[in-house]
Amino acid sequence: MSLNKSMHPRNRYKDKPPDFAYLASKYPDFEQHVHTNLAGRAMLNFKEPEAVRALTCTLLKEDFGLTIDIPLERLIPTVPLRLNYIHWVEDLIGGRGEPRRGIDIGTGASCIYPLLGASMNGWHYLATEVDDICFDYATRNVEQNNLSDLIKVVKVPQKTLLMDALKEESAIVYDFCMCNPPFFANQLEAKGVNSRNSRRPPPSSVNTGGVTEIMAEGGELEFVKRIIHDSLQLKTRLRWYSCMLGKKCSLAPLKEELRKQGVPKVTHTEFCQGRTMRWALAWSFYDDVTVPSPPSKKRKLEKSRKPLTFMLLQPTVKELQSQASSIGCPSNPRPVETITAWLEKTLSDLKVLYKRVPCGRKEQSLFLTVVENNWIHGRQRRRDQGRHLRELPRAPPSGISTTPSSVTAQHHSSTQIPDSSHSDSHTPTAAQGPGSVPQLGTNRANSQGASGQEVESQEEETSCVPVKDSGTEEDVIMESSPTSITPNTTLAQTALPTTTQKQEAIITPEEVPTETQEVNATGQEVMQPQSPGAVQHFLFKCLVNVKAEEQDVAVEIHWVEGQNKDLMNQLCTYLKNTLFRVVANPLGT
Repeated sequence: MSLNKSMHPRNRYKDKPPDFAYLASKYPDFEQHVHTNLAGRAMLNFKEPEAVRALTCTLLKEDFGLTIDIPLERLIPTVPLRLNYIHWVEDLIGGRGEPRRGIDIGTGASCIYPLLGASMNGWHYLATEVDDICFDYATRNVEQNNLSDLIKVVKVPQKTLLMDALKEESAIVYDFCMCNPPFFANQLEAKGVNSRNSRRPPPSSVNTGGVTEIMAEGGELEFVKRIIHDSLQLKTRLRWYSCMLGKKCSLAPLKEELRKQGVPKVTHTEFCQGRTMRWALAWSFYDDVTVPSPPSKKRKLEKSRKPLTFMLLQPTVKELQSQASSIGCPSNPRPVETITAWLEKTLSDLKVLYKRVPCGRKEQSLFLTVVENNWIHGRQRRRDQGRHLRELPRAPPSGISTTPSSVTAQHHSSTQIPDSSHSDSHTPTAAQGPGSVPQLGTNRANSQGASGQEVESQEEETSCVPVKDSGTEEDVIMESSPTSITPNTTLAQTALPTTTQKQEAIITPEEVPTETQEVNATGQEVMQPQSPGAVQHFLFKCLVNVKAEEQDVAVEIHWVEGQNKDLMNQLCTYLKNTLFRVVANPLGT
């Protein structure tokens, strides 16, 4: 019964569904329809009309002291649904204390709305019915429950709604009317052909209604429109007009019809019970009535969300504790502190903003604000970084000095130098324009000596030359010294800047959304991480709880807000896998 938690708050079955086993032990007529499944639970087959009828009669007898008879060929009402409607009418008219007068349009064989309203609240009812069989059963049910002084059942002609029924009651002002209209326009629609979404499961309960009870010309939409047109003539003869709807798609056009007719007070609600949803519409021409608020659209969002959880067993926790010193933890940290420290390290690597928040004694809580997704394609990024490092020229072993001839030899061995026969100039070439990489010429004297050997000048500047490695070609800008290279100059002194140095040279604060510029005590600008609460644009926010479960540690991640919960699922998986990877491949091994 997945929708029971959304029942009306006063519905007695909201938190206490019927106990089939208890009812079967008390009522023999009901016991014959109850069977026990393999799990030992008492079950009822709602596809059997006799079982549905037995349940309705038993609940009315047990919970309301009502005894009724219902023929199998007529509509058998479900008690929790009808009780929802009664409680909503109580909300419309402002309570249950005072005697009220109401009308039930099409009361049916059970006469269930008048019987519930009269027995629970002492309401007076005018119940109308067009079907002969339903009229006879309804009259009998009222009489055998001794409620004839509160309920009047009248037989009316076909297609009669409110106008003809109130001709003889011209002096009475009613507080409300109720109606459970025929839902379907024809037999095919009643069977679900072209009217039920194919993705929905079939109905779980049998439909036993008669033709006049389940079908009408134009279906429920036209039926309720006729009630609206009657209300435009009766207006203040009733304080509230209401109808229950079987299709949500009928609600919007009916509200639009009321708007076109200038009806001042309109509201609606939802009836939830078991696996069934129904909707109700109400309107009034009185200015002094209190209009209940429609159900909030956040109803689904208010459902309890289970957090994402993973468990770290005792051996895993001990292994992480043994390696905790490598990330700056004190000796012998508590399990919760250890896991929290590892999570904080991983979050820092991912550039996820976090801060510790108050929590219980045996747990730690981190409030996370994620501004960018850095946990996907991590392997590809690591491969790219390794390839980039391999493409950089490497320094020779320390202690080996380089002479001008050795520097030239190194350049020849690691780079390709353009043909020197076309560049006899001793000055650098001109810049190629803004945004281009400057091409520095080599200061050489390419002349042929008597021995036929090439003589190189000792004055040599470092040039920007293409570096080829693994089939890729990339221009690498090498540092150039304002002075010439001396015999005491080593290649390490003329090496390329590291990747980190080049990034620090080109990254601006605007490109780092997780850091802000601050001025320290010495007047220097330093980069500080932003507070999670100060971030305006983020992917999502969540709360991470780390708590002890006996010898194990549980990590829970609760959704707070954001764009996509799938991203939180990905982050949870990444954090779990990272911790397991540390255990499988200890640091330093």
